[in-house]
Amino acid sequence: MTQLGSDKSAYAAAGVDIEAGERAVDLMKEWVAKAQRPEVMGAIGGFAGLFDASALAQRNHPVLATSTDGVGTKVAIAQALDRHDTIGFDLVGMVVDDLVVCGAEPLFMTDYIACGKVDPERIAAIVQGIATACSEAGCALLGGETAEHPGLLRPHEYDLAGAATGVVDKDMILGADQVRPGDVVVAMESSGLHSNGYSLVRHVLDKQSSWTLDRYVPELGRTLGDELLMPTRIYARDCLALIDAVEVHAISHVTGGGLASNLARVIPPSCQVQIDRASWRPAAIFRLIERLGEISQSDLEATFNMGVGMVAIVSPDSVDEAVALLAGRGLRCWICGSVGPATSGGGGTVSLLGTYAAS
Repeated sequence: MTQLGSDKSAYAAAGVDIEAGERAVDLMKEWVAKAQRPEVMGAIGGFAGLFDASALAQRNHPVLATSTDGVGTKVAIAQALDRHDTIGFDLVGMVVDDLVVCGAEPLFMTDYIACGKVDPERIAAIVQGIATACSEAGCALLGGETAEHPGLLRPHEYDLAGAATGVVDKDMILGADQVRPGDVVVAMESSGLHSNGYSLVRHVLDKQSSWTLDRYVPELGRTLGDELLMPTRIYARDCLALIDAVEVHAISHVTGGGLASNLARVIPPSCQVQIDRASWRPAAIFRLIERLGEISQSDLEATFNMGVGMVAIVSPDSVDEAVALLAGRGLRCWICGSVGPATSGGGGTVSLLGTYAAS
């Protein structure tokens, strides 16, 4: 029994190490400082993050947008490999790229890390990834919270969540109301699985004793673990540049549920979309999961992005410029489909047609 005056505090005896939490904050300060914008006020460690919003008054009609998300069971892969400096990219990508879908510029983000035991170096590595990704997305890491949950999570376990706020002028909001027949669908390549479908991936691997995370896989060109930890691509700045340059009507972030279901969220009842599978070849990881798990194509497409992380619906007059702009920014993209008028019972739907390219 812990008593007052002992060397170990009652809270520490219960499993919560305040000193470790303070050391984690000290270690992460360097990285948080690199994920700033001029509008950020104050320093890390306050009760709330402050952001000077006076510049928003210069916009015609500023509308705030907000999004929140996590990274799902991909954290189990990071924990199994004891590598934690990339999982933050997944968190930021899942959050800020939901904002840019409506045309919003991400302004700032906050994160929440729940863990079984605070390991200062591990927490700092996670925040390093978050801060680096925020910098890549052009938003500030405004604040966060690390919570120790002994008894609920094992010492090496943690989970992540985050929220971001962005801004868009009212007359620049993208969405289904702008999509019309004749528009063209431009696909943007994903970096891999991103952060969706990992429960299925882990279920498949659990049944394959020889498929360990350290196994080198020739068709992947790396170990299985390296492939599964590939960070989510962040599209925010690419999409904002596209919106500024060409006539974009809608954007869809391809996350859980796959390409068809996410794209359908920005298609009006007056239209339907046809996607040509032959316009691209999914990366090897998708075929590997399909083969090992004996998963049907329909289940595969309803779970994973299949190589398309983001799609933009643009006017036919803008499509060549859109593809050239994205390619010039180092992002592989291609025309993958088109928007047509709705037929009977087909309004607001997306159909994937044909077979995927073989090479």
